[in-house]
Amino acid sequence: MPDPAKSLLERLTEFLTPQPTSAAERRQELIHTLREAQTKGLIDVDALSMIEGVFQVGQLCARDILVPRAQIDWIDINLPLSEIIKNVIAAAHSRFPVFDGSRDNVIGTLLAKDLLRHSSEEDFQVRDWLRPAVFIPESKRLSVLLRDFKDNRNHLAIVVDEYSGVAGIITIEDVLEQIVGDIEDEHDIDEEADNLIALDNGDIRVKGITELEQFNEMLGTNFQDDGIETVAGLVIQHLGRVPKMGELIEMDGIAFEVQRADPRQIHILLARQIPKKVNPD
Repeated sequence: MPDPAKSLLERLTEFLTPQPTSAAERRQELIHTLREAQTKGLIDVDALSMIEGVFQVGQLCARDILVPRAQIDWIDINLPLSEIIKNVIAAAHSRFPVFDGSRDNVIGTLLAKDLLRHSSEEDFQVRDWLRPAVFIPESKRLSVLLRDFKDNRNHLAIVVDEYSGVAGIITIEDVLEQIVGDIEDEHDIDEEADNLIALDNGDIRVKGITELEQFNEMLGTNFQDDGIETVAGLVIQHLGRVPKMGELIEMDGIAFEVQRADPRQIHILLARQIPKKVNPD
C-alpha cells in the first residue's frame, strides 16, 4: 500500500523511478494512486476508467475477449450470391469471415462494402473480393494485437486454438472496448429487438445491456433491484463480481449462462427457465 504521508506527486515520481519491486506491485500502486487522484477531483472517472482499461489490455490475451465460433456470423462461399447478400444485410456487420466446406477452413474476409457496391456487376465472384484472413493464436496479448491492427490497417483476426481449429474472432473494436467501454455504432441505436433472441432449443440469448423491464416482459419474471437497470448489472450485483465466460448463475427460477464477458462487463448471456420439481404424491 502507498505511504499516506507522501503526496500524490511524490508517489507518482517514485513510480517513474526504477524501484526493486515487481512490475505487478508497481502497477497496482500506480492504480491505487490514480484512484486516489480521482477521489480528489484531479482526474475524472472516465479518464480513470480508460487508464485502468489500458492496464487490462496489457494483461489480457485474445482468448479472454474473443467472440466464440458459435456466435460468429459466417459466410459460406458456396451459398448462392443472393443468399450471401441476404445474410450480410441481416447481420449488419462490416466484415465477415468466409469459409469453404468447413468452418475451420477460413479462406478470407469479406467486407460488406465490397459486396454491396460490386455485386451487381457482371460476372461478380465473391472469391475475387475476399481480403486475406489474419490468423492469431489464443495466447496473443491484446496490446500486441492492437499494435498489429494499427500497423497493418486490419480490423479483424481469426483466433485459432492449439490444434489450428477456429476458436473465434476478435476485432479492433473488441480491443478498444476494453479501454473506452462499450462502443455503439449506427446499428446499435434503438434496436431493442436484438436484445432478446429466442433460440431453437428454447434458450433466450440476452445482451448484457438489456433493460430489466424488457427482460421481465418477455420471460414473465419480476427481477428488480434499486439502482440496477440492466440484466448484466443484476447478475453482477447478485454475484458481487463480474462472472467468467461459461459460468452458470441461477436466480429466481432462471439460469443465466455467461456466453461472452471480459474482466469488466458481461456482453452476452443465455437465459433459460429452470424446470420446477414435481413432488411425488
